[in-house]
Amino acid sequence: MATRGEIGPAFPGNSAPIARVAAGSIEARAELAVAVAQEAAGLAMEYFGDRSRLALRSKGLRDHVTAADHAVEALVRGRIARAFPGDGFLGEESGGAVSPSLWVVDPIDGTANFARGLPSFAVSIAFCADGKPVLGVVAEPAAGAIYAARRGGGAFKNGTAIRASATASLDQSLVEFGYTERRSAADNLALMRRLVDAGCDVRLVGSATLGLARVAEGRIDGYCELHLRSWDVLAGMLLVTEAGGMTSDFLAGGGLTHGNPMLAAAPGVAAGLARIMGLKTA
Repeated sequence: MATRGEIGPAFPGNSAPIARVAAGSIEARAELAVAVAQEAAGLAMEYFGDRSRLALRSKGLRDHVTAADHAVEALVRGRIARAFPGDGFLGEESGGAVSPSLWVVDPIDGTANFARGLPSFAVSIAFCADGKPVLGVVAEPAAGAIYAARRGGGAFKNGTAIRASATASLDQSLVEFGYTERRSAADNLALMRRLVDAGCDVRLVGSATLGLARVAEGRIDGYCELHLRSWDVLAGMLLVTEAGGMTSDFLAGGGLTHGNPMLAAAPGVAAGLARIMGLKTA
């Protein structure tokens, strides 16, 4: 089990602490994102190791929040505000507003897993310039992993480059499916049925953020969900595209603030999965 300070650098040679981050550049923001993700992962694991502190409550049907969600988001928000006071912030728990320089954060994606002691959860931190993600960092605290991507700079896991899979056939693919309460049960089950009928080996893990990271790493071949919010996907989307994978155009039609369907896939199965979902890949 990982604890604070045990997660290695995400980009090759990048282990700068928060105190050394200087304002005003993408490089500095990349260093900040990795450092904050490491600290946030450590804090999440402290709560994970003592579930009596979680104070679980429901925000809606199969939608939960814990004291850890609030504590991790407050930590991330505070670190960013201190380093880059002019940047905007949009978080799942505390909200925010869109701005030209914007951080989009999900403090714990997979809260239902987290609250039950299951290790499939993640911290997602994205930085967007003019509405498009240019930095994405995903921490998988229980595995001691940091995934990181910079637009045009590749995707990495703990400093090692990652690539989407070479799978080229749906009947050889492993696809994660996300069930969303923002669509009907009939719509969700119909999508799952279409995936199964196409020959996909389907899994439900319960964290979209981790699903996208696993597509980027080539551990799975696709992730499909009928509706997600920007804090769930922006960091993971950048991981996928920088790792050579493909995604749907999540940001179309106000996706940054209102959400959209999400498809991320290895290039060899992207077209087939897009047809199943009725989407186009970006």
